[in-house]
Amino acid sequence: MNGQRDRTQSQGDGDPQQEERTVIQRLESHFGRRIFSGFLVLIPLLATVLILQFVLGYIDTSFRAFAFVKDTPLDFRGIGVAFAVILFYSVGLLVAGRAGRRAIGWQKLILTKIPIVGSIFGVAQQATDALTSPSGHRYSRVVFLNWPRPGVLAMGFVTGHCHSPAEPDKTVLAIYIPTVPNPTSGMLAFVSEDEVFESNLTVEDAMKIVFSGGIVLPESMQIPSGSSLPQPSGDS
Repeated sequence: MNGQRDRTQSQGDGDPQQEERTVIQRLESHFGRRIFSGFLVLIPLLATVLILQFVLGYIDTSFRAFAFVKDTPLDFRGIGVAFAVILFYSVGLLVAGRAGRRAIGWQKLILTKIPIVGSIFGVAQQATDALTSPSGHRYSRVVFLNWPRPGVLAMGFVTGHCHSPAEPDKTVLAIYIPTVPNPTSGMLAFVSEDEVFESNLTVEDAMKIVFSGGIVLPESMQIPSGSSLPQPSGDS
């Protein structure tokens, strides 16, 4: 009895080394979580800085390599970026006029006729148009539909209305279903109005969902923290 009481008292007092290890583990866990959270927050900023640094550095280095700049008073850090800004501004002023638009038209006509160069130019032109065109002009609203089978909801963008390919007298929606995470590729579906589910999502919110693969969701689709998630049904 006395031995059992001594062991119980010893367990109640606690092991100082064990308590020290517990404190160290808690500190490591605390610092690890905070460092990882800070890293996730700073990733977009770091990526932006690195990309800008690479692009601007490449422009600056390329311009300073020209013979009329190298080893002259103009050969200093940043001169290439300043020249690029002046060049882009000048081209922008030129394009704003009728003569500039005509020159752009001739450029497209000539470059698209050259093998290989035409393909590269066409892809670059499409990417530029996608970036500069307002999203609202391309997509009217965001909807959901059963795709590719009933019970599976896919998000799509309504691009217009047209006559049904199967029933010319019937009007259907032309819906573009983007591919994750690259919305420039996807599927095109022609669906009747009563087969789609309306949503309150904006085009910008939907694009964030596509680019993030569903990781970034708008508040209307998020489950509040602390809520119990439904358990999958199955035989026990």
